[in-house]
Amino acid sequence: MNAAIEGVTGYTITRPRPQTPPAPPPAPPAPPADTPRPPADPANDRLLREPVFVLSPVRSGSTLLRVMLNSHPRVHAPHELHIRRLAVTLTTDPVRQAMSMLGHSVSDIEHILWDRMLHRELVRSGKDVIVDKTPSNVFAHRRISTCWPDARFIHLMRHPASIARSWHEADPEGRPMEEAVRHTLQYMIYLQEARQRHPGLDLTYEALVGNPERELRRVCAFLGVDFDPGMPSYGEHDHGVFEKGIGDWRDKIRSGRVQNGRPLPAPEEVPEPLREICTAWGYL
Repeated sequence: MNAAIEGVTGYTITRPRPQTPPAPPPAPPAPPADTPRPPADPANDRLLREPVFVLSPVRSGSTLLRVMLNSHPRVHAPHELHIRRLAVTLTTDPVRQAMSMLGHSVSDIEHILWDRMLHRELVRSGKDVIVDKTPSNVFAHRRISTCWPDARFIHLMRHPASIARSWHEADPEGRPMEEAVRHTLQYMIYLQEARQRHPGLDLTYEALVGNPERELRRVCAFLGVDFDPGMPSYGEHDHGVFEKGIGDWRDKIRSGRVQNGRPLPAPEEVPEPLREICTAWGYL
């Protein structure tokens, strides 16, 4: 009932009825759980087909393998790309809502970005096969195989004690041998896990430098391309700059030719923490 205001003659002034506040809009659907997952539609969600990843510890000859592969007319092996560090940030509620409505989690969008970056590099090269050799990819091998279910893997190994010694000698004062063993062992553990999880091609640094043509023929057969005789002579091709942070940069790789590796450590010279992985890789 309207209420009249007293003291006013001839007029009745009424107060407006209280208005019921409108119901709030329905909440947007919760974003998908941000657990990395395969592409919903691989044929359309990915530009790359069967990208290749070299999984290896640091100081295992991955840059040497890269430049020899990059010398092939059909294989593009750029410097380390560190794609697992390319991250996406959704900075506002509207963009988070928009991506949620499309069904995309942050990791879904990151996978699209990774795929686009590698595909762009491959297209620019004019070649058919792309190979990424970033050593830290061993820590993301599960994520990589989730992003690209058809990814192919080359497992590059080296004598574990030689790996640790090489990493130590790169900075003797800043990297004591004990720290070098501890640091490089983490790469080896993850590489061994990847070998057990992802079928691929096993390759050793010692065999690669001992008989480059034989080992590169194995790699080419795995990649589905013919062996090219110019691959071992990688110094005759342009591979970009050799800089610290994106690959080996020392004089040995700059020489442009394959050089022999160091003599293998004697069994008694292998640090105790590395003995188990040495045995698993056939070095003991």
